[in-house]
Amino acid sequence: MTSIEIVAGERRWTAHISDTPSANDFLAQLPLELTLKDFGGNEKIADLPRTLTRKDAPDAITPKAGDIAFYAPWGNLAIFYRDGHHSPGLILLGQIEGQAATLAIEALMKVTIRQASALSGD
Repeated sequence: MTSIEIVAGERRWTAHISDTPSANDFLAQLPLELTLKDFGGNEKIADLPRTLTRKDAPDAITPKAGDIAFYAPWGNLAIFYRDGHHSPGLILLGQIEGQAATLAIEALMKVTIRQASALSGD
């Protein structure tokens, strides 16, 4: 697993990204500067620069609060701050450490997503 940080101003979330083809494809796009927008009252979404591979990915998952996922039909990143519904085309990339509920504070949120070692200077 690879650790990443999601940074919005003074707020930081640490997440662990799985070792799967889709997750590795996501990591290859880092660092990213994105504007997350609220969707469905349970997740933040943003378009990625390019779509991720679906190799070896399940057909669907039921996301939980803290899950970081890729929604293949739209090509966007999804970060869940509440549990979601079973969704075909949703591919789990990783999980936020601790509480993800604080992501719900702002409707629009500018974030930087980087590998944790890139932020600490390693």
